[in-house]
Amino acid sequence: MLVINGLEKIYKGTTKGVSDITLHVEKGDIYAFIGHNGAGKTTLLKAITGIHEFDKGTVLIDGLDITKEPEEVKRRIAYVPDNPDIYEFMTGIQYLNFIADVFGVPKADREARIAEYAGKFEITDSLGDLVSGYSHGMKQKLVLISALLHEPKLLIMDEPFVGLDPKAAFLLKEIMRSMTEAGCAIFFSTHVLDVAEKLCNKVAIIKEGRLVTSGLMSEVVKDQSSLEAIFMETVENKG
Repeated sequence: MLVINGLEKIYKGTTKGVSDITLHVEKGDIYAFIGHNGAGKTTLLKAITGIHEFDKGTVLIDGLDITKEPEEVKRRIAYVPDNPDIYEFMTGIQYLNFIADVFGVPKADREARIAEYAGKFEITDSLGDLVSGYSHGMKQKLVLISALLHEPKLLIMDEPFVGLDPKAAFLLKEIMRSMTEAGCAIFFSTHVLDVAEKLCNKVAIIKEGRLVTSGLMSEVVKDQSSLEAIFMETVENKG
């Protein structure tokens, strides 16, 4: 579903970015992408979603090249950024309908999905309010709902659990499992390592712009160890 081969993105005038990233995310995967602050997680996510251009390598999503067919690729994915920076002059329902219009979601389908997810995330009563009055957590829920409206084949998220209350975080995990059971693939960054270890079947660790390890969670996290222990050993290793 997502094939990243030899991707490099270096910001002009700096040595910061990511280099030689190769990852494969398959249908049904819940794939965690972890690393310290500044390691390159957001850079990679923005590159593979077409927000940032990259210098080398290829990104294929559902068999399509993001650089050659960006519009078609973006119809098949959803991206949840680390900061829910959305149009605050709209009401919640206006924003959701706007996103549904962008992706061409039929009226009946959008109404059913908005009702379902707004109810689950408990923001139905706030959909008529301006987004400018939403808390960070409410904005995060709104962005998550907007990402689910067109039933993407690949869901890419940057720290999706930040700002969510425990009930909403539990619900998101359940939705993620349900989506991958239906054939979707999920690739997301997170600092919540215990959640990643329990939820994900695969994991990649990035350090200073380069992959340190990647693969099945069961193989990366060996017997009598934990993802947290593996991560701490990785970031403290000076080699």
